Amino acid sequence: MAAALVTGASSGIGREIALILSELGYDLVLVARDEQALKETAAQAKTRCIVLPADLSVRENCKKVYESTKKLDIEILVNDAGFGVFGEFTESPLDRQLNMLDVNVSALHTLMYLFLRDFRRKNKGHILNVGSLAAFAPGPLLSGYYAGKAYVLNLSLAAAHELKRQGSSVKISVLCPGPVNTDFNRRAGVEFSIKPLSAKTCAKAGVVGMFNGKTVIIPGLFNKIGAFGMRFMPRELVMSACYFVQHRKRIKK
Repeated sequence: MAAALVTGASSGIGREIALILSELGYDLVLVARDEQALKETAAQAKTRCIVLPADLSVRENCKKVYESTKKLDIEILVNDAGFGVFGEFTESPLDRQLNMLDVNVSALHTLMYLFLRDFRRKNKGHILNVGSLAAFAPGPLLSGYYAGKAYVLNLSLAAAHELKRQGSSVKISVLCPGPVNTDFNRRAGVEFSIKPLSAKTCAKAGVVGMFNGKTVIIPGLFNKIGAFGMRFMPRELVMSACYFVQHRKRIKK
């Protein structure tokens, strides 16, 4: 039975994507730090699940996840694990910023590299990287998060183009939602100033877009317009707008 490996499957978009894939008949490998939350996701699934608790900020753990699933028929990799750090660049703790980049960038890069080699050999498979609308702009007050998501977007685009030129059947997609009602704002220490989409709505858009071979998936008309518009706006204006939006976030006490 074909299987899907989903990181960040303990909550939010990752959990919803995992459950949708289970409804479609895929066995699941669920990865996140919170083992109990992963078990709760598994309890809701319709197919067989393997729970792999792992801190993906540790590079060796990413390799261990890959090695532990080599005998499974993994056809889908969903890289959803990630979080944000809110605040001025030099005011946010460096260790927390680096930990964020280890999860958001390094872990995604590592898992994508390892699984993509196998997918290419089989000439079959899908990779869905969860990026963000933040990838399209610099983001004062969430600078490292925005920069990391730009990395995810451009890595996905470049690798997808390479596959296309090779005539490969393997597809890479990047899901770029705007604000989503998930655990992200609690972990970042903020509240969204814009009404967010539901995690399920974003997950459905991601899965449908992935199977349709779409490279960049942006849920919501407002978000699509925003991503398109930022391509033509002066960078200084984009940064000022981003700062205004971020500044309106209220830091939780």
